[in-house]
Amino acid sequence: MTKRWTGIILAAALAAVQAAPAAAQDAWQAARAEGTHLLMRHAIAPGTGDPSNFVVGDCATQRNLSEEGRRQAERIGGKLRENDVAIDLVLTSQWCRGRDTADRLGFRPVEDEPSLSSFFAGRGDRRAQTEALKRRIAELDASGQKAALVSHQVNITALTGVYPSSGEIVVIRLGEDGGISVEGQIRTD
Repeated sequence: MTKRWTGIILAAALAAVQAAPAAAQDAWQAARAEGTHLLMRHAIAPGTGDPSNFVVGDCATQRNLSEEGRRQAERIGGKLRENDVAIDLVLTSQWCRGRDTADRLGFRPVEDEPSLSSFFAGRGDRRAQTEALKRRIAELDASGQKAALVSHQVNITALTGVYPSSGEIVVIRLGEDGGISVEGQIRTD
């Protein structure tokens, strides 16, 4: 490799390292901004999907948060408060791992929102739930409320195109055209 290419590669790496804190700060600014909402994947729940005997409301039949996931959800709530993100309302999937995450964030009130419940493996209707969620976000915007929305990877990806990790927050905004824009992404761990 020539000195020129080595210099170019080192300059690009340095720029990426310097840009990371700025991007993280921009995401927190977006989270505090009026008209944005925090779409969050539930905290760490080992495995994929749910058992075949799954029943909404019966946590014994579901994949649940691990101890690490419970601590992660509490840390995320702390980070939101440390960064002065005001949350008026937490809406959550009806799945136990979603509800547990929402409760552990430490903001109130927490309400079930069926459009945030997983549609993985045919347990729901992707299109209908995504449209219902957009309508609910429009209602939040009309009332001036900022919400944390706790959901699942498949729901978040369908709405935003982002494949979030456990506990990751995607800062979103609903446009006048009904489209969702991603304003930032926050990983607190």
